Amino acid sequence: MNYTVKLYDAEGVSEAQQRAAQKRFKQVLEETLGDAALVLPVYQAYQRIAAAYGDPPNIEALTDAERAIAEQWQAAESAAITAVYGPLRGMGDGDYELRPAEDAA
Repeated sequence: MNYTVKLYDAEGVSEAQQRAAQKRFKQVLEETLGDAALVLPVYQAYQRIAAAYGDPPNIEALTDAERAIAEQWQAAESAAITAVYGPLRGMGDGDYELRPAEDAA
């Protein structure tokens, strides 16, 4: 499933730097989750979990299946954010948006 990434809070960077950062973000998500086809479905499942239990969800309140999804997404998200923004990014910085890619018709 194709998807796009948009990174926010990238003040002072060129468009080329922005594109490179978005490409790196996607690459790390895909490597961490194991396949590009898993990124959007895992993200969407995590969003449903977060809507029901809060973000971040209380891991102890989740079912085993929900916990597995939440832990997978949190690990992938953390790795991607660290890869792009660095390990010392401030809370609230480095927001992103994932969306299904529009079909090229």
